[in-house]
Amino acid sequence: MHKTRKCFCELTTEELYRLLRLRVSVFVVEQNCPYMELDNLDQDAIHIWFEDEEGIKAYVRVMGQGVESEYASIGRVIAVKRRCGLGSQILAEGVRAARECFQAKRIYLEAQVYAKRLYEKQGFRQISGEFLLDGIPHVKMLLEGE
Repeated sequence: MHKTRKCFCELTTEELYRLLRLRVSVFVVEQNCPYMELDNLDQDAIHIWFEDEEGIKAYVRVMGQGVESEYASIGRVIAVKRRCGLGSQILAEGVRAARECFQAKRIYLEAQVYAKRLYEKQGFRQISGEFLLDGIPHVKMLLEGE
């Protein structure tokens, strides 16, 4: 399995199509949640994914300060196969990219409540109460320090 990290302008049309297809298949179809997946933030993001000969296995999107929040932020965390460590690995790559590319001291994300422990294991802490986002319970989380 190999890792790819690209900003939006470096993505080929084929790569962009495969990434968006994966995101829609998980966040819209699998979660039965009709919402605007294409949110005009991808153009300002770094896209990171793991892939093998069978296709994309994990994905994360990373944005600098001021794009989605006052902090650098991570979103669209996907591991195709769950509970095998890929989610933690792709999240760690997202944190690394936020620190390297955006010199982030704080990293923000909005976690689906069911996945909160994944983020806590990497040092994120909950900074809000539970709220509904597109009908799915979420919490705001922040990772501080390096």
